[in-house]
Amino acid sequence: MSIYAFSAVDSQGKETKGTLRVATQAEALQRIKEMGFFPTKISPAAEPLSVAQRADRHLARLGVKSKAITHPPAAGFKGRIKPKRLTVFTRQLATLLEAGMPLLRSLRLLHEQETHLPLKKVIAGLSLAIEGGGTFSEALGQYPKVFDRLYLNMIKAGELGGMLETCLQRLADFMERTQKIKGKIRAAMFYPAAVLTVAAGVMTLMTVFIIPRFKEVFAGLYGGRSLPAFTQFVLNISDAIRSHFLLGAGLAVTGYFLLAAIGRTQWGRRAFDLSKLKAPVFGPLFRKLAISRFTRTLGTLITSGVPILQALNIVREATGNVIMGRLVGEVHDNVKQGESIVGPLRNSGIFPVMVAGMVDVGEQTGALPEMLNRVADNYDEEVDNSVAAMTSLLEPVLIVFLGVVVGTIVVALFLAIIPQDMPNSNGDMGM
Repeated sequence: MSIYAFSAVDSQGKETKGTLRVATQAEALQRIKEMGFFPTKISPAAEPLSVAQRADRHLARLGVKSKAITHPPAAGFKGRIKPKRLTVFTRQLATLLEAGMPLLRSLRLLHEQETHLPLKKVIAGLSLAIEGGGTFSEALGQYPKVFDRLYLNMIKAGELGGMLETCLQRLADFMERTQKIKGKIRAAMFYPAAVLTVAAGVMTLMTVFIIPRFKEVFAGLYGGRSLPAFTQFVLNISDAIRSHFLLGAGLAVTGYFLLAAIGRTQWGRRAFDLSKLKAPVFGPLFRKLAISRFTRTLGTLITSGVPILQALNIVREATGNVIMGRLVGEVHDNVKQGESIVGPLRNSGIFPVMVAGMVDVGEQTGALPEMLNRVADNYDEEVDNSVAAMTSLLEPVLIVFLGVVVGTIVVALFLAIIPQDMPNSNGDMGM
């Protein structure tokens, strides 16, 4: 028989520590579950180790020499982890916890199978922090560039409520829906971007390389006589592009960086975000995306047990739009003063009356999280339909645009070699 020291939390999130005399660690885990606790740490009590010693042992187990690391793994972390990869990690961790595996052992297992080096380093750091006696949320807090406030606060709520695996599942669902919407928008924008790129390439090729050769041919054919007005117009455009290509490219690059610099200012960002919401064609799509993100994020946080004022602060940072952030701030102030959440939504000019009404009903009936998630589901579907409709409309428009551009250049060139417009060697017109 061996002695195992353990740390665990009950259904209310209260931490409990103690020891058990059992044969194996698996038996200790079973005993802790039978007592109604959720284990967070189990270790042999016969080998008391300091935090530094536990860190060295953990790193040695992972195949890393402790003398090569003089600071915690989180310090100076510069790796980039894509949201899709982080979503998979969250889903796998939730699945392992739901299967009854302790948190530390789950992280070690995920570390062993992970092939992406930055995420592997993060998981190793999380394991090290938890083995050193910290909580999961404290470990996540060491990586603010990887785990945002929404992620961190949902984990804290899960720890306090004793439902960490449930909150991880909700996080994974939330992240998967977000990635799905982004993926559909990227896929829808790929075709227009490809057509515009081809159009720009064709125009550059024709104006820089092909039209100048036709100009030389026309000079020999016309012998100093004037070309048709339309042909001359196209040739002048080609000359202007060739003569000022570097200047135009420099102005384009300068304009891009200038707009980027303006977008970093407070008033520039506000104007840019407002224009996105009010744009004639794309404005409705951006508004639907903003409403979906607001309702989905707020509903997920409240469902996970995050207090509403804290949830609104997180949503304000996660909106990605200054105008929406200001609106969420007004909602926060209203709730803080004991008023309804619906007032600012109705007066915003962004949220439709139906959405505000549904939120009002949810607030009055005590089913606000469910109503918010229902609104988010509805607007996710509307975003899908809007993206599909815009894609089907843009495809023929862009094809016609490309045809008009190329056709205009071809007509201008052939207009100059029509027989009746070209003088013959005897000076007579036509044939």
